[in-house]
Amino acid sequence: MTKWAIVAVVLCLLLMSWLFKWFSHEEHKATWLWDTSIITEQTPEIITFSKEQGVDTIFLQLQDEVSETAYRKFIAAATNAEIEVHALNGHADWAYREKRAEGLAFIEQVRAYNASSAKNERFVGIQLDVEPYQLGRWENEESRVIAEWQNNMEVWTEAGKAAGLEMSAAIPFWLDARQSAGGNETFSRWVISRFDAVAIMAYRDSGQQMYDLSKEELAEADDLGKKVWIGAELGDTHEGDHLTFFRKPISNMDEEMQKVFELGDTHSSFAGVAVHHYEAWYAKQNGIPLARKTEESKEEFKESKESEQKQKQ
Repeated sequence: MTKWAIVAVVLCLLLMSWLFKWFSHEEHKATWLWDTSIITEQTPEIITFSKEQGVDTIFLQLQDEVSETAYRKFIAAATNAEIEVHALNGHADWAYREKRAEGLAFIEQVRAYNASSAKNERFVGIQLDVEPYQLGRWENEESRVIAEWQNNMEVWTEAGKAAGLEMSAAIPFWLDARQSAGGNETFSRWVISRFDAVAIMAYRDSGQQMYDLSKEELAEADDLGKKVWIGAELGDTHEGDHLTFFRKPISNMDEEMQKVFELGDTHSSFAGVAVHHYEAWYAKQNGIPLARKTEESKEEFKESKESEQKQKQ
């Protein structure tokens, strides 16, 4: 009897350990918010939607036309809802040596803003979205651009960390197929080693494929003790339906994201899924046309919102 009692206790302990892991499991989500002007009027809706979708990190682009007062109110509301806000910016040509100062100026802007803001109104970090492969120089001078880009990233990450900011970068999934300027490691490993986190733009309409495109970076980040977000595309990219969930039911994206969580959780570096982007996500979830670039389309959006509010009343 004693032997079987010991076995029973061991099994109970194992079961409790498994249940604890199961119930303590959290699925973290992030989203990019590019049209920052909407925070001036839609902060409550953005925060509510983000909480409903399990978002606890927002990458928010800084725009000069948005006042610091609006940023403070938005970040305070997000902080109260336990959502981190990271300042987002970047241009393709920031990778070039002569554009290094623009990246530094952005980091200084965030540092100065934080210094003049209350603790609950501050940006937690910065995300840089620099994509020089969109420009002509990449095709003819790839190795030289990588060298300049690396030098800039070294300076930026040092400045960001000195300002007490978490530093992250949005990167394409194929950086592991490029060598760093030093030639001793993959370019992806070099980037991951400099930043606190990276968001992999592994845009596919399959959770398995999203993971497969990110697994090399996840393994590198496991080794380096860094964090990796796996990106999901919900916007209309015009680059192929296999890259986005734009024309698919929202339930399909949710199912595929669940697969990413299941696969990603095998890595200590896995931070969660980042959805690109908030406006597309909100529009898809609420059946609202996304196009809002013109005054006419913005009016359409406003009318849709008013109709939605009446239905809730």
